[in-house]
Amino acid sequence: MTLRRRVDDLEAAVPFYEQLTGEAANRFQFAGLELAAVGAFLLFTGSEEAAGRFAGVAATLSVPDLDQAISGAVAAGATLVAAAMPTPNGHRAVLRHPDGGVYEYVSR
Repeated sequence: MTLRRRVDDLEAAVPFYEQLTGEAANRFQFAGLELAAVGAFLLFTGSEEAAGRFAGVAATLSVPDLDQAISGAVAAGATLVAAAMPTPNGHRAVLRHPDGGVYEYVSR
């Protein structure tokens, strides 16, 4: 699982998380955002519009088989919010669970 954290200043935030986790940040851009993956944390910053869309997702769940995870979640009552697509970190899809929680599923 990866925890998402919106930050005002990515450059200022990254050193703390690198020290906290003992891992170097993997920086990349996606969907109008600047991101840094540091251990179990995914820090991001960007325009209000881009960050607002991304912040609506509670967490990223790493799954071994994305298609199987999607069909299992939908069969259990989830709805597909964003279909599977390639990203810098693997293929992803976004699902809304029956309780209203929104999660990104990623398969590398």
